[in-house]
Amino acid sequence: MENENQEKIPGQDGSKPIRTKAIQTPYDYVTLLKMVEAHGTVMCGHPYKIHDIDRSPILKLLAYFLQDRAIVEDDGLDLRKGVLVTGPVGCGKSSIVKILRTMTGRPRHLRLYSCRDVALDYALKGHDVILAHSRNAYYPYTVVPRTHIYDDLGLEGTVKYWGNDCNVMAEILLSRYDMFLSCGMITHVTTNLNSSEIEAVYGNRLRSRMREMFNLVAFDSKSRDKRR
Repeated sequence: MENENQEKIPGQDGSKPIRTKAIQTPYDYVTLLKMVEAHGTVMCGHPYKIHDIDRSPILKLLAYFLQDRAIVEDDGLDLRKGVLVTGPVGCGKSSIVKILRTMTGRPRHLRLYSCRDVALDYALKGHDVILAHSRNAYYPYTVVPRTHIYDDLGLEGTVKYWGNDCNVMAEILLSRYDMFLSCGMITHVTTNLNSSEIEAVYGNRLRSRMREMFNLVAFDSKSRDKRR
């Protein structure tokens, strides 16, 4: 049964609702947010609480991973693209993506990688790592591309393989951009970097392509560090 998502998601402090117009959706987001908190508590090993300042980006991500087209389009997101989740250190970007990955899809179909681990893998194996994350990132015996999530973009640094420097994540994202254009390969990324910092680390070429590849979902700069 469809619900009209009209003024149904108030903040816990009695603040005004996130949404003010009626949108047809099959999901009850009030209940789903409670499920996110419960699932997060199990995954994190301590009480997981959604703070009001984080509610808007979490709702956008929840609708995106549920493929709730009406809500997603009203939020200005495009299901043909991946998501770039940004925000201050410790705001919970990685945690919410990991929670939604297991709640709203089959985890094996949303492969999660630490950017730092990818870089270290390149230092051991070389260019084959870049190929494995781009041109060879397909399901066996199919032309269906794999969706990858890269966590903490910007922490990996430049690495060497046989004396040659390589910005591994830049090469992977540029290659996946080509696959995005040719076959719809989807990529998701979390990062503490803002747009100017991304350009400084990875160059203007990648930054401009990231605009095409990703929906931007940003946590508020005032979102507090949940690790404290």
